[in-house]
Amino acid sequence: MTAKIISGKEIATRLREEMKLEVEKLKSQGVTPGLAVILVGDDPASHSYVKGKKKGCEEVGIYNRSIEVPATLTEEELLGMIDELNNDDSIHGILVQLPLPNHIEEKKVIERISPEKDVDGFHPINVGRMMTGQKAFLPCTPFGILKMVQLQNIDIEGKHVVVVGRSNIVGKPVGQLFLNENATVTYCHSRTKDLKEITTQADILIVAVGRANFIGKDHIKEGAVVIDVGVNRLETGKLCGDVIFDEGLEVASYITPVPGGVGPLTITMLLYNTIESAKQKIGVRS
Repeated sequence: MTAKIISGKEIATRLREEMKLEVEKLKSQGVTPGLAVILVGDDPASHSYVKGKKKGCEEVGIYNRSIEVPATLTEEELLGMIDELNNDDSIHGILVQLPLPNHIEEKKVIERISPEKDVDGFHPINVGRMMTGQKAFLPCTPFGILKMVQLQNIDIEGKHVVVVGRSNIVGKPVGQLFLNENATVTYCHSRTKDLKEITTQADILIVAVGRANFIGKDHIKEGAVVIDVGVNRLETGKLCGDVIFDEGLEVASYITPVPGGVGPLTITMLLYNTIESAKQKIGVRS
C-alpha cells in the first residue's frame, strides 16, 4: 500500500478562494472583516508567523492591522491595547502572538480578549463551548486538521482516533473536535505505557509531540489515516515531522507531509474565524 498524500497547500488554496467570495459579499453589505495581530518583542519565528498571517489577510481581502511593540511593553499596557481593540468596531478578530515575554502572564492576556473576537479559539469561554458541542471559535490548528480529514471524505463517526500529545493548543482540542464528530478518542503522552499497542489500534492517528521522526511504521495500523502535526528542524536544516514520512507512506491510507500538510491550514482557519466573526456582527448565519 502507498498512502495518498493530503496536501494542506491545495486545501488551503481552495478554501481561501471560497473566503475571497465571502469577503466580497460582506464588503457589498458594508462590512470589511478586520484582524488585529499584536506582536510583542522580536522573536524571529513569531515575526515569520505574523508575516504569514498578514499575507493571508491580503490574499482574501481581510483588513489587517499588525501592531508590533517592544519586549519591554508592560502587561498593563498590553491589556490596555486589547481593551481598545475589543471596543473597535472595525476589528472582528484579535490575536496576540505567543510566546510572550516572561513578565507578561499569558493566561491574563488570553482571557482579556473578548470571546466574540477570540479568533484563535483560546479563550476559556470558547474552549467551554467547544467541549459542550456549542458553536464556538475553534482553535485553528485542530480545526484545520478536522477540515482536512472531512474534505477527504474520510468517515469519522465510530472510528478510533488516537492523539499522541496533550497540549492545550493542539492535542487536547483536536481530540475533542473528533469526539464531537462521534469518534472514539484515546489520548497518549510522554507517560503512556506500551505506546505502540495503542497507536496500532488507530483508524486515524494524529501526532503532535514535537519530536522528530518519533513515530515509525511499527506504530501505524495498515490503512490508517496519519496526520502529522510536528514541525522539527534537523541539524541539516531540513524540516521534518513527528512521523517518519517514508515509513508512514508504506502503511497508511492517507498521510500529511511536513512541510505542506497541516501548517497551511492553521492560518487559513484563522482567516475563516475572522470572517465568521464579521458575519456574526451583522447577524449573518453560516
